[in-house]
Amino acid sequence: MLHRAFFPSFFRSCARLAAPLAAAATLAGLGLPALAAAYPDKPVRIVVPNPPGGAVDVVTRKVAQKLTQQTGQSFVVENKPGASGTIGTSQVVNAPADGYTLLANDNSYTTLPYVFRKLNWDHQTALVPIAPFAFSPVVVGVKTDSRFKDLQSLVNYAKAHPGEVTFGSGGPGSSPHFAAEAFQQAAGIKLMHVPYKGAGEAMVGLLGGSVDLLVVSTPTALAPVKGNQMRLLAISGKSRVDVFPNVPTFAEAGLPAFSLFNWSGLAAPKGTPKEVVDRLQAEVHKALQSPDMKDFLARMGSQPGNLDSPAFAQLIQRETAQWATVAQKANIEKQ
Repeated sequence: MLHRAFFPSFFRSCARLAAPLAAAATLAGLGLPALAAAYPDKPVRIVVPNPPGGAVDVVTRKVAQKLTQQTGQSFVVENKPGASGTIGTSQVVNAPADGYTLLANDNSYTTLPYVFRKLNWDHQTALVPIAPFAFSPVVVGVKTDSRFKDLQSLVNYAKAHPGEVTFGSGGPGSSPHFAAEAFQQAAGIKLMHVPYKGAGEAMVGLLGGSVDLLVVSTPTALAPVKGNQMRLLAISGKSRVDVFPNVPTFAEAGLPAFSLFNWSGLAAPKGTPKEVVDRLQAEVHKALQSPDMKDFLARMGSQPGNLDSPAFAQLIQRETAQWATVAQKANIEKQ
């Protein structure tokens, strides 16, 4: 079962790292080594291993726009979806380690060892985490006219009718699938999984009444909630967020054991020069501190991902290990 400390410790790390990151953002003007000072001197490609329009894609495009403005070189986003993100990830892993082909990924990367029997790269070492873009709370959402008016009514019904309540996801092993499995384990309930080909189709399934609920991040839920098509029963985190002021936290709703956050961020192939990684980290941090970026993230219920490269790597390693328990209890079968 995921406990309350699953992710809040990362936000405490953010506060401790704020000062050194702010200092790092000025390196470009303080005699940065020649390699990083010259970087980038041509367009940079950021591969998003997901379809266009998803939460990772939207945030990455906003960050890429800021990086383009800050560096004077184009940061171009390319979508390479397929096979739970492994197609796009594989392209980056096998690209030259020169900083000109990067990967934008999210929590889904940490679940891959439990989705596939074998990956075409070393999950622990093939990528160098650069910096997270954002941390986004997770919500349980139902159709607006759902019979479940609050989280407790949903949990009570699911306990009395195991396997009857359905949840949708973007497919077996997807981030929403793992999040929903973690939710079930925290609540002590059993739901029926209805997999779709992607997050967009899962949302259509919910809004069309084919499934009872979704467990997704706030950026995914924003549009249907604003359109009065989806109602949120609870949100992760220690406090409510401004964009959904009437949605209680899981603790307020009676489930303090569930406190999961989604993240998205940037990575580079193994062997990318440290000077380039440091430059990218500083530029991402600078972008995240800009008023328009902060406002953009706040409107999605998200927070800037203020972690440096080593702390981001530790987050990924820790989260990957923690998903093992969820995968084992859920009997998720590897492909």
